[in-house]
Amino acid sequence: MPHYTLAQTDLIIILVYFCIVLAIGIKVGTEAKGTEDYFLAGRSMTWPFVGISLFASNISSTTLVGLSGDAYATGISVFNYEWMAAIVLVFYAVFFLPMVLQSKVYTMPEFLQRRYDARSRYFFSGLTLVGNILIDTAGALYAGGILLKMIFPDIPLWQSILVLALLAGAYTVAGGLKAVIYTDAIQTILILIGAIIVSILAYRKIDGWEAVTAVTPENMLSLIQSADDTTLPWTGLVLGVPILGFYFWCTNQFMAQRILSAKNIQHGRYGTLLAALLKLPVLFIMVLPGSMSRVLYPDLPNPDQVYPTLLFDLLPSGLLGLVVAGTLAALMSSIDSTLNSASTLVTMDFIRQIRPQWSDRTLMWAGRLTAFIFMVLAAAWAPYIENFSSLFQYLQNILAYIAPPVVAVFILGIFWRGATATAAFYTFIVSLGISFYLIISPIDMHFLHVAFMLFVICLIIMFIISRLTEKPNLQDIAPYLWKIRRLQEESVELELLPWYQNYRILAALLLVLTIALVIVWR
Repeated sequence: MPHYTLAQTDLIIILVYFCIVLAIGIKVGTEAKGTEDYFLAGRSMTWPFVGISLFASNISSTTLVGLSGDAYATGISVFNYEWMAAIVLVFYAVFFLPMVLQSKVYTMPEFLQRRYDARSRYFFSGLTLVGNILIDTAGALYAGGILLKMIFPDIPLWQSILVLALLAGAYTVAGGLKAVIYTDAIQTILILIGAIIVSILAYRKIDGWEAVTAVTPENMLSLIQSADDTTLPWTGLVLGVPILGFYFWCTNQFMAQRILSAKNIQHGRYGTLLAALLKLPVLFIMVLPGSMSRVLYPDLPNPDQVYPTLLFDLLPSGLLGLVVAGTLAALMSSIDSTLNSASTLVTMDFIRQIRPQWSDRTLMWAGRLTAFIFMVLAAAWAPYIENFSSLFQYLQNILAYIAPPVVAVFILGIFWRGATATAAFYTFIVSLGISFYLIISPIDMHFLHVAFMLFVICLIIMFIISRLTEKPNLQDIAPYLWKIRRLQEESVELELLPWYQNYRILAALLLVLTIALVIVWR
């Protein structure tokens, strides 16, 4: 087992990195001229920044620590969440993204108000805020706290978490979304360099893949599992994972805010497809190292220790500091994203509605104060995640109860003109009651099956109440409905572009690549 210590050179590298990130946040913060600049980066982001920021913001809460840990404990089927994300993002780029960008909303709950009414907006905004604190921010803080705890074992976990929260919160509060996106670009480079180097060194040390197959059951090296698998059955993959994926990538303000910052639909689509593409190599650089660790470290007490152990065992001084900085960068990328989205939700969905007379400058400061408060709340909750079997299981279990009503309301709202505002609101209310009951009195069912069951119930509630209540004014909701005419109009525009600029061709190639990867590792 390695000694979890950092040389002076490593500590200097990490310190320099955080100084650079903080300087970027402060500089960008002084340039923000209003709420659109602060919360949506002036709606000026080009596709590379959109895609990289989407990838970096997601990577910390479900990958470096969580994915390798689950691969070590239960097998590589955990990668199913990653390749399914690629398919969900293609769906988003084709059907959903144009309506969201054309609506010029600040938040996804605001989009719900446009389609339904204010009741759904406030309910969904509150639900998203709870998810941002308990799932996204707290999960990333916990993962970072584990790494710091291994380096500095005498420091309590809660103190390590508090330090991370203060560091990430500092440049987020100062700079807003533009600071988050620019630092994400730096962080992604460090993340990928570190993950690739660790994967190569781990593979060299185990002396061939045969060493992994010798100590790992065959089913743990397959993506598709039996229907009775306790971790990720194929039925849960088909029925439940798309629901969680649609919620996370398409409706969660924490992720959608990056797409809302795109300068136009074309840049939004290219950025979304880039993020989808970056999810596929995760199998090789973040999941399979967890499988290799079964050879290298067969007796780890906690699967969430896998990735930190790889770092300290395989990397020399200097390079270790760079990669640890990258790992912390990945974790902080999620923290800064959720803090920024939480401040946007509170400021634009609540404060601006209550105090419409407040100036842009006042709203910016309200957003900064909100980000600070949520930073403190997430840091207070994060230590309790230790009570779950693994970080990744914690994240997915909670999503199983939050995602279904949101997905049902959005899907029917986009594709069915008959969905009513009253139906949407009561779907949220009834689903919340059912979820609380299932949490208090859990049933013997896999959480992915629970997610699908709740989704079906929500669809039924939406349909029945919509049929019994007054239909919405079609003219009012037309901009938020998907129509086949949109594709027909796009076809004329796409004929003028070379194939490599045609998002449909790029999306099709991405789907082929994804399916091929699943077939090879099925």
